[in-house]
Amino acid sequence: NQMLKADSATGEIRRFLVGPKGCEITGITWSPDRRTMFIGIQHPGVRATSHFPGGGNSVPRSSVIAIQREDGKKIG
Repeated sequence: NQMLKADSATGEIRRFLVGPKGCEITGITWSPDRRTMFIGIQHPGVRATSHFPGGGNSVPRSSVIAIQREDGKKIG
């Protein structure tokens, strides 16, 4: 349940994000201007280990999250 990024120039691999317990990270895509990345979070809490995204005792739900850079530049 994590996503890694690799720097092709240096060969360095770093963790980009970690999803909720028990999830599968799926469906990565970008907006046409490449300023927003969309990530699918699928099957969180199938084994009752997560209450994503509501927290507390809520029923876990699959979702899509949008990621943007703080400086507004393109991703990647």
